[in-house]
Amino acid sequence: MAQSNLEKQLNILDYALSSLWRHRLKSLSVLLVFAAVIFLLASFQMVTQALSDKAKQVLTHTPEITLQKMSAGRQEAIPLAYRDKLAGIFGIRRVVPRIWGYYFDEVRLANSTVMGMAVDEMPEGNRLDAALAKGAMPGPDEQGRVVVGHSITKALDLAGRTTFSLFRPDLSLKPFEVSGEFSRDTDILTNDLIVMNLADARDLFSIPAGLVTDLCVYVANPKEIDTIAKKISETLPSVRVLTRPQIQKTYQVVFGWRSGFGSICLLSALAAFVILAWDKASGLSPEERREIAILKVLGWETSDILAVRFWESVIVSGLACLVGMTAAYIHVVYCAAALFRPVLMGWSVLRPDLHLLPRMAVGDILLIFAFTVIPYLAATVIPAWRSATVPADSALGG
Repeated sequence: MAQSNLEKQLNILDYALSSLWRHRLKSLSVLLVFAAVIFLLASFQMVTQALSDKAKQVLTHTPEITLQKMSAGRQEAIPLAYRDKLAGIFGIRRVVPRIWGYYFDEVRLANSTVMGMAVDEMPEGNRLDAALAKGAMPGPDEQGRVVVGHSITKALDLAGRTTFSLFRPDLSLKPFEVSGEFSRDTDILTNDLIVMNLADARDLFSIPAGLVTDLCVYVANPKEIDTIAKKISETLPSVRVLTRPQIQKTYQVVFGWRSGFGSICLLSALAAFVILAWDKASGLSPEERREIAILKVLGWETSDILAVRFWESVIVSGLACLVGMTAAYIHVVYCAAALFRPVLMGWSVLRPDLHLLPRMAVGDILLIFAFTVIPYLAATVIPAWRSATVPADSALGG
């Protein structure tokens, strides 16, 4: 009995394949449109997952806690003297000052991020050289030496030279020499970054002595981040306390929001495609009516005709899903998600060249499958019931 049912389904599948081949132009057009919709949805899903993983990876070595002084809801310079007030909090490994800000290039109409760091005071400052493709981080006594990101090298045309100048607030020029370049693996954070020592950053932004932009707090036990952050808030009520998990979550929320916005827009395209498929499946051409009538005269049951429509839909949707997801993977990995970069990378002019490797879990594949294949099956199989119940004599007579 089971073998007989299997042979019957194989015969129905064979007929479904031959039916798709007879209407190959129509089937191919539906497959390509369906694959395009899946390609767009899968690309957004892959890019979001890859960006979140990349951000989590590069943020692993950032300070556990960052302190910023707030006034009237805006950030302002924080006194270095605040480090003394934190000395009594148990669990703090080190407090390192930092100066950073944005430098606007009026020629290229682009913002660069300038950061002054006390590398010698950082617990693992000697490991920062591992993030460089070449050169070394500037030391505390190396005035005028900087490390730049890839886009800075391109924007300032530093391929054949190593020196450039930036304007101070009083419009006087401050010269710099490039001592290193960040690796492309950290482009998501360092692409538009210029790193220098603390004294150079203070001079460039004309920040008074005794003030810095923020304080980086390194803790001895990462499990006590929240506890230490709470104690810092109680000790310095006017300071905003940002923890590394909060920053990681912010990146995930930003990428998720952008991807969600794009996915909602694409779901409307999917809905339009499903409605079109429903309309096409509901309305039968004279040839399709005649074909169904002949099958019923030959002894085919309504369930058999439904099975043919089901297998046709499974074949088309399965191939479309395979083609769409493969194209999405190629688009993200080899084309750097070129179609969606303006949506996902935000307003920045100096955008990094994405080198992403999407991690597609089973849940992600099932989610794409549920949003695309299942609605298409419903839109084609359910209306097929009408086509299967057409009286044979009326169809042959028409």
